[in-house]
Amino acid sequence: MFACQRDSYARTLSTTVKSCRPVQVDGAERYEVELEDTVLFPEGGGQPDDRGTIGGVPVVRVTRRAASAIHLTESALDEGKPVEVCVDWPRRFDHMQQHSGQHLVTAIADSKWNYKTVSWSLGESKSFLELNCKSFAANQIAELQEMVNKAILDCRPMTPRLLEAGSEELATVRSRGLPDDHVGPVRVVEIQGIDSNMCCGTHVSNLSHLQAIVLLHTEQKRGNTLLYYVAGQRAIALLGRCIDTERQLTRLLSVGPDEHPDFVDKLLKSQRTQTKTIRNQMREIGEFMVEHHLRATHPEPVLCVHREDGDMDFMNVLANGLQDKGVLLFVSCGPEKGPGQFLLAGPTDLVGELGSRVAALLDAKGGGRKGRYQGKAKSFSKRTEVCDLLLSRMAASS
Repeated sequence: MFACQRDSYARTLSTTVKSCRPVQVDGAERYEVELEDTVLFPEGGGQPDDRGTIGGVPVVRVTRRAASAIHLTESALDEGKPVEVCVDWPRRFDHMQQHSGQHLVTAIADSKWNYKTVSWSLGESKSFLELNCKSFAANQIAELQEMVNKAILDCRPMTPRLLEAGSEELATVRSRGLPDDHVGPVRVVEIQGIDSNMCCGTHVSNLSHLQAIVLLHTEQKRGNTLLYYVAGQRAIALLGRCIDTERQLTRLLSVGPDEHPDFVDKLLKSQRTQTKTIRNQMREIGEFMVEHHLRATHPEPVLCVHREDGDMDFMNVLANGLQDKGVLLFVSCGPEKGPGQFLLAGPTDLVGELGSRVAALLDAKGGGRKGRYQGKAKSFSKRTEVCDLLLSRMAASS
């Protein structure tokens, strides 16, 4: 075992550089450093590797190669030189809390419902474990959260020990198998009275050091359930963010936290009603514009319309109303100097001829058929040039 596995709380270690050799990583020269011992954990068991320094030189990666830990550095270190190894403690302790939390949640989900953990992932902001069940109900999440936090409150010890490979006792512990290149005794991590699990990672020495575990939500994946969680400082940080969000909502909504859900529900219902009203009004505006254009004594052969508040429904009302009327329609919706939608409609031959030219003027992508060409423009700053193009083309065909 490495020093980090014997004592996960060790932050520094005096040791000796065993070897240092240059390697190429992504076209840059780096150095693979092996030490007599290390407090920097190489990735394994689902836990990411540590960061830290060796003799003041930053370590950017730590990997395991058989029984050795290989430290990747940007600078060379002298072989045989005594060095001080320091671990990035906040990163390490965070990993200890999340990894130990996974062991606890896994053990209790197994003993309570016989749900096995088939994989897990320690993420940057939240982690998940994959349970071999199709669903995990809200009441189960609440019960599991209560049970794991009760175990934390009981301050149960969590300790590593070594067992001989192939021993009878080793056959009784929880395991997903050993790496193919594993040699020597097998490390087992025990939670007193709860679990015994084969693991190479760094862990807290007592469940009380987890502080708390919050089960967040679930997702379904390939017939299994992903259960997301945060532990320790991540749970405290999450609580802080939730409190900040609550304060902001209270200020914005001018109602107390208990009233937030009902108030937001009312706002959304009101917004949906207003959106429906606006859509109906836009449709009526489009119908009026069609009627007004066609009632003219001498209807213009080209109609150009732009509305910042328009949408595809508005454009289609205009196009449908002027269909087969011999009118070349260009309608655009969106901010004058920003992105938006456009539609060119009218005689099939003219639309087919002019569609790509209109798109080029608008720096747009589009396409169409049967007398319609539509697309998304990056800007409508050249909308006037589009209208001039359509007018000149219609004049030429008169």
